[in-house]
Amino acid sequence: MALGTPATVALDALGITFTAHPYAHDAGNQDYGIEAATVLGVSPERVFKTLMTMVDDEMIVAVVPVSGKLDLKALASALGGKKATMAEPAVAQRRTGYVLGGISPIGQRLPHRTVIDETVELFDTVFVSGGTRGFDIELSPADLLRATDAHVGAIARD
Repeated sequence: MALGTPATVALDALGITFTAHPYAHDAGNQDYGIEAATVLGVSPERVFKTLMTMVDDEMIVAVVPVSGKLDLKALASALGGKKATMAEPAVAQRRTGYVLGGISPIGQRLPHRTVIDETVELFDTVFVSGGTRGFDIELSPADLLRATDAHVGAIARD
């Protein structure tokens, strides 16, 4: 049974099939993505983290594997922008409606352009936050792209 988060509500509304993966989050662990991969027994390359960024003056969602890092220059380039920075945490939480460590790329309070790292296409299914700490959702890359209206780009580095 899925938790009723804005992400699951949005997926249900779109008729997108997903698998809910709730788990016991360790409040002392702030490496949320690696924790999810470890607890769920999944390769970190298949678990994607959602990062809120600013490209020039626009808030952008960047989704990259938890095994790597976001390349801010590559993100700006992928969007035809000049400069990318990480969004202020309080602004990210307010604009998405989610808490840090539980920001889902799906069902955000306000719509944002989204770029997902190209490695998403290497897997049959991937994992993203379901909208709260200790809850991931598994879905196909095609469904993730459809649910977020995202485009794919080379935005991650090791």
